[in-house]
Amino acid sequence: MGMSRRNFLGATTAAVVAAGAMAKGRVFGANDRIGVCVMGLNGRGQSLCDGFMRDPRSEVVALCDVDERVLNASAAQVERKTGKRPKTFTDIRNALAEESIHVLGIATPNHWHSLATIWACLAGKDVYVEKPLSHNVWEGRQLVETVRRTGRIVQHGTQARSDGRWQRDIALLQSGEIIGPLYMARALCYKRRDAVPVAQDQDAPPHLHWRLWQGPASEKPYNPMYVHYNWHWFWHYGNGDIGNQGVHQMDIAVWGMNRGMPVKVFSAGGRYTYEDACETPNTQVATFTYPDGTMLQFEVRGRATHTEEGVGVGNLFYGKSGYYVQGKGFFDDSGKEIRLSGSRYPIPESGDCYANFLNAVISRKEEDIHGTALDGHLASAHCHLANIAYRVGRSLEFDPETERFKDAPDADALLTREYHPDFAVPEIA
Repeated sequence: MGMSRRNFLGATTAAVVAAGAMAKGRVFGANDRIGVCVMGLNGRGQSLCDGFMRDPRSEVVALCDVDERVLNASAAQVERKTGKRPKTFTDIRNALAEESIHVLGIATPNHWHSLATIWACLAGKDVYVEKPLSHNVWEGRQLVETVRRTGRIVQHGTQARSDGRWQRDIALLQSGEIIGPLYMARALCYKRRDAVPVAQDQDAPPHLHWRLWQGPASEKPYNPMYVHYNWHWFWHYGNGDIGNQGVHQMDIAVWGMNRGMPVKVFSAGGRYTYEDACETPNTQVATFTYPDGTMLQFEVRGRATHTEEGVGVGNLFYGKSGYYVQGKGFFDDSGKEIRLSGSRYPIPESGDCYANFLNAVISRKEEDIHGTALDGHLASAHCHLANIAYRVGRSLEFDPETERFKDAPDADALLTREYHPDFAVPEIA
């Protein structure tokens, strides 16, 4: 039993959850093709289309975008490449009622990621969702619980999880075999971001369904500063560069440390060297402390800068007897490179992120997912916690069990958001 658009619009949360538990996804045979709908067609959406069109096991049967110009241009492009025009939708609720769609690929702005994934799972679809998994901590936890209850396959779009070298090196970092137990990770996002020209609120263009673009976000007037990219730098829709490019490096750092959620977080920074209307910092430092006292440090530099150890966007790890630099390898505590034998420490073979996701869709095994919903939640939540500490302007203590702050109601208020009543994320966890 699938979920129709009427179910999504009219059902109570309890009814949606109950109906979703009965939604059945298809089991695929060797000769079956997996029907994919891609939602959000700028930037990463085109990469999703290309990735799924490359794999003979899948077919892009539908596209969804709230900008009709983008939607029609993307449909024409898919038709040129495949000889078949996909179905087109501006409202994802209509797409999720289509039986020919088995998988939803999500590349929308961040504020749509969790709700679209939850709706798709309740409709019996599997999901490849771009980073970050969520716009805030609370909705990420609702997504994780939805996946657990429905048994759907959800893969988070942090592609390093599909990289064989990272799989080997992270395993060695976690084992302590090469540089000893880890005590610290650093993640760097040095990516130049310039000022955004200030614009005034105005009527949305006729080809853009503005209410659908906003989706779960509460109502705001249309402003061309938001569409189609610079929404990243406004809290209402985005999460700054720590939750944009940075969540890739955050995921690797969290993966390597393997400590779960932190117990303390602090962040400081600002929007330096220019003035514009954007809100998120272009320069930001965040530190996280785990229950055992180990730590993670994250740094965003959006202005002119140097690299560190040759790393500008990447990761470093520090252990008892050495350290690790992305792209260079392992070093002992004197700075001498530790060369790894390829026969003793082989790099495992791994497909790309789309092929690995399709493998999991077919096998139905969680161990085949390269970046689970929980993995995505932990990485994304670290970004959100850093942004909350930055916004309240002080160090915060966090309870990993309840996923709430200690004695900080102003910070707790930023763990979730005010949702539009037609697009509220259901409380499931």
